[in-house]
Amino acid sequence: MLIKRPNEIKATDITDEKIYHARREFLKTSSGAALTVAAGAALPGLWLPDTVQAKIVSLQFKKNPHYVVDEDVTSFKDITRYNNFYEFGTDKKAPAKHAHTLKTDPWTVRVEGEVEKPADYHLEDIIRDSQLEERIYRFRCVEAWSMVIPWVGIPLATLIKRFKPTSKAKYVEFITLYDPEQMPGQRRKVLDWPYVEGLRMDEAMHPLTLMAVGLYGKVLPKQNGAPIRLVVPWKYGFKNIKSIVKIRFTETQPRTTWNLAGPREYGFYANVNPEVDHPRWSQRRERRIGEFFKRKTLMFNGYAEQVAGLYAGMDLRRNY
Repeated sequence: MLIKRPNEIKATDITDEKIYHARREFLKTSSGAALTVAAGAALPGLWLPDTVQAKIVSLQFKKNPHYVVDEDVTSFKDITRYNNFYEFGTDKKAPAKHAHTLKTDPWTVRVEGEVEKPADYHLEDIIRDSQLEERIYRFRCVEAWSMVIPWVGIPLATLIKRFKPTSKAKYVEFITLYDPEQMPGQRRKVLDWPYVEGLRMDEAMHPLTLMAVGLYGKVLPKQNGAPIRLVVPWKYGFKNIKSIVKIRFTETQPRTTWNLAGPREYGFYANVNPEVDHPRWSQRRERRIGEFFKRKTLMFNGYAEQVAGLYAGMDLRRNY
C-alpha cells in the first residue's frame, strides 16, 4: 500500500474525513482531555511531540472548492511546529513546547461595541450553529516565510451578520486572551499585552476572511491559535490574531499591537505587498517552509483579483 507523507499531498488529494465527534468532544480535545482517537484518523508516518499530537479529533466540515490553490500543502508537522505565537515564547518552536498550558474549555467570545446583539457567546454554540468549511489558503509571514494551510472554519461575515453591527461600526477589533499563568510569554514585556488586531468592516466582511477552528480537518492545535483565530489570507501573519476572547465593533480605527510596537515596520493594513520593503529586509521573495529555494512574493499573497478593489485609490506605500 502506498502511503503519502503530508508534504507530498496535493491540495486536490485531500479527502473528506468521515469520523465525526460531538461538539463537546471538540472542546474537550482542544483543552487536552484524554480522548482517544483511532490510529487510522491520525496522519500516517508522522512523529510529533506530545503537545502537538495531543488527541487531535476530526471535525465535520464541507470542502469549499472555490478556495483552493494549485500548490503543495505544507505538512502538518511544519504547520504545527514552526509558529509565531509570542504569548508562548519568541522562538518559532516555543509555542509547540509550551502551549499545553492553555485551557480552552470552556471558551467564551465577548461581542461588544457598535452592535445590536452584544453578548458572551460560548464557542460550542458558535460551532453548533455554523457550517464549518475547509479552505486551502496561502499563508505569508512578514519574516519572508510562507506556508499553504488547509484551514477549517466559519466565514467571519456569517458571524458578523449574526451579531448585527450598527451603522456606526466601521472597524472590527479582536483581542487575544490575557492570562500570564496560561500564556507564560505574557510575563515578559515583549509586547503590550493583550494582543490586539483589527480590520476595516469591508475587509472583515470579505468572503475570503475566515474564523478558523481547525486545520488539516482536525481541531485547531493550541500552538496554532486554539480554539478560534482569524485568517485573512492576503495579509501578513501578524494580522491573523489567535485565541480570540473579544470582538469589538468600533467607529474608529483600533490601535493594534504591532503597529504600536513598531509603527515604521508594521502598518495597520499589513497587506502582502512585495513593492514595500520591511525597513530591515526585502519582501520581494519568500521561502515556502519545506522548500530550499525562494520564490517571488505575489501581490496580496496571490489574492489580488479578489481583494485589490478594497484598496482602490489608496496609496499602498503609505497605507502599508
